[in-house]
Amino acid sequence: MLILGLETSCDETGVAVFDTDRGLLADALHSQVDVHVEYGGVVPELASRDHVRKALPLIEQVMAEAGVTGSDLDGVAYTAGPGLVGALMVGATLARSLALGWGIPALGVHHMEGHLLAPMLEDERPEFPFVALLVSGGHTQLVRVDGIGQYRLLGESVDDAAGEAFDKAAKMMGLPYPGGPHVAKLADTGNPERFDFPRPMVNRPGLDFSFSGLKTYTLNTLADCRRDGELSDTDKADVARAFQDAVVDTLVIKCRRALKQEALKTLVIAGGVSANRHLRARLESALAKEGARVFYPAPRFCTDNGAMIAYAGAQRLAAGQCDSGESTVRPRWPMEELPPVAAA
Repeated sequence: MLILGLETSCDETGVAVFDTDRGLLADALHSQVDVHVEYGGVVPELASRDHVRKALPLIEQVMAEAGVTGSDLDGVAYTAGPGLVGALMVGATLARSLALGWGIPALGVHHMEGHLLAPMLEDERPEFPFVALLVSGGHTQLVRVDGIGQYRLLGESVDDAAGEAFDKAAKMMGLPYPGGPHVAKLADTGNPERFDFPRPMVNRPGLDFSFSGLKTYTLNTLADCRRDGELSDTDKADVARAFQDAVVDTLVIKCRRALKQEALKTLVIAGGVSANRHLRARLESALAKEGARVFYPAPRFCTDNGAMIAYAGAQRLAAGQCDSGESTVRPRWPMEELPPVAAA
């Protein structure tokens, strides 16, 4: 089955062609960082307009690289939610129009299911069941996964997601947008012994997360470091290291707790924050001691991309699922509402 995938949930336009027999044939990604950087965050209206400009040329480019035409395709998958409603509408309208014109089915895909299944694009894939840590700018969730569409939420952030906390910490330090990667890079040069930040909610039962208090602690620490209103490069690096260590330790502790609770030995991490090298190293080290394994996508598939949507869509289209005439985008969409896909 040959599927065109389109991702437009936020500030990146991703397109891919995936074949269930041959794998990923071609993909491309357009980032809107230059559009939003002067505002220090995503402006929804500008995001929607940029998707309108970039999506169709990107589709033409990717299909040419894959050597396919509309008549070769078996379906079109697009992100139907969660995300920015205007951005989602651009992708949904374009994808369903193309599918109608080509006479093939279209299917709206859950954005976080795309992230969850992104490791399946790799040569070495996890087997069900497993625990998934979905960690991005908008979500921090632990999910038990027994199969595609068989999800049980174990815990989630009660306030800021981990990626959102990274971006806000970056803004406090005057780092450019998007801030998460800049905090991680700066943390590499920081002194891990200077500050000891709290690990939120690790001393209470359960698998929920909270990063708002850590964000406040970071703000207060930066205020204490200021001299004549200025922060030194050393201060920024040391705070970045302490902040990153606190987030990573919290995620690792909760992942180990989830695996133990569910009596499983396989962890999948996906989403933008899963590209953090320190998080990957800490998880691999911690889980190896317990005979468990961790799987994650290639770095380019950690952030939003069309390949994960094409893959997820292919699994559901192959199972006979497709849009009805009343299908629409869903800016908020609990993943547990997705129907299961029977194992082949």
